[in-house]
Amino acid sequence: MGLELPHLADGAALSAWDRLRRPVWLFDPVSCRGVYANIAALALWGASDLAELLSRDFSKLSPAVRARTDRLKTVTTDGREVEERWTFYPNGEPVTVQAVISTVALSDGREVLLFEAAQTEVEAEERRAVEALRHSSGPVGLFNGEGVALFANPAAFATYGPDAGFVGRFASAGDGETVLAAAMGESATGAVFQMITRAGPRWHHVDCRPLHDPVTGAISVLLNERDVTDRVEAEAARAAAEQKAAMAEARQRFLTDMSHELRTPLNAVLGFSALLEEKSADAEHRAFASRIHGAGERLATVVEQMIGLSVQDEVADTSPLTPTEGGAAPDHGDADEADQDGRAMRVLYVDDNDSNRVLIAAMLAVQGIICETADDGAQGLAAAARGGWDVILMDIQMPVMDGVESTRRIRQLDGQVAAVPVIALTANTLDEQLATYTEAGMNDCIAKPVKTVELLTKLIHWASTPWREETTDASAEVAA
Repeated sequence: MGLELPHLADGAALSAWDRLRRPVWLFDPVSCRGVYANIAALALWGASDLAELLSRDFSKLSPAVRARTDRLKTVTTDGREVEERWTFYPNGEPVTVQAVISTVALSDGREVLLFEAAQTEVEAEERRAVEALRHSSGPVGLFNGEGVALFANPAAFATYGPDAGFVGRFASAGDGETVLAAAMGESATGAVFQMITRAGPRWHHVDCRPLHDPVTGAISVLLNERDVTDRVEAEAARAAAEQKAAMAEARQRFLTDMSHELRTPLNAVLGFSALLEEKSADAEHRAFASRIHGAGERLATVVEQMIGLSVQDEVADTSPLTPTEGGAAPDHGDADEADQDGRAMRVLYVDDNDSNRVLIAAMLAVQGIICETADDGAQGLAAAARGGWDVILMDIQMPVMDGVESTRRIRQLDGQVAAVPVIALTANTLDEQLATYTEAGMNDCIAKPVKTVELLTKLIHWASTPWREETTDASAEVAA
């Protein structure tokens, strides 16, 4: 049953406390105001009278004092008493007391803290050390060999509440037991652990080391913690981003390799089967070629679907280089009309795959188009520099020099040869790749396996573009 106090105006009821030489006062931890103080307490607090003391507002407590007060309120609610050393600052002057604190109930139902204090003399250095420890923002605790708390600073109470013991702070009990055992074995631990706090799981850097309990002399464990959650989460986010980027790069390489390795042989299968079907005089052979071509087209459809499913979450149809499907087949005579002077169209085809070079040259020869070939980007650059081409067909993945670099260097040549239209002819047609081709100076793209209609349509279009005249005019303007 709690202590019942009448209204404060009834001074006779408190006269017993007033006669005590030991300072006694009541403090309301909710309103942060005094409720009562005996004569000795008034002297300790430097108050002229009770009314003056009760008028003081203590609500602007430091975080450490607020946490310490909350702890007292929590641990004394069940009738327990706590003995602690406190330093107060009445009128700005420090006063250190050894106090017994408990909770009592007033007649109006409020529960307040009862302080029974005795002034004590403490060395200046010790007082400063204690105050620094109590105002430290990081949790600090002292534990015995079984992990029972002997001391916890206000920050520890604010972080964990009524202490559950050493091991109970750790998210992994095994971690806590290992660190405690290491300290009792006279080994220090400095590492980051996940801890269970009142705010939820947090990452703390833990500095744990053995020391002698200054009261009993027994080996005890000092646990000093620092919250590093922001740093750990930032490092985890950076690692996740790096892993995601690495996975994306690996995926890009896989798609590029798969596209090249599947589409390149399909290009030869479809191209040569179409030529055999068109040129064979034997009806049975034409039928065989037709079957091969049909099977190749079905396989090509499956390949395109596989690649499409692999990149469907990244598809953004924003690239100016979009492979064209289908289109009306040109007359055989269109290729001869591509040049104003009536000469046959001249095409340079750069590709390291021999089958592809033979196939494209054969497909163009049927249409009366002259096609010369080069085995890699370096040879293609040398051939382009000689001039005389209406269009250059450029593979991408090649040894010595790839198609992108070869095109960049062609655009750096002198005169009209630098402006010749360049069409990428490649199995690599992801959006990011198409953007790279545009940046390098390529004008268009044809995807492998090559479709005859698309190939001829684009060749005629770009061969008919008056790039020679535009280059001449631009050169004249620069010269002027």
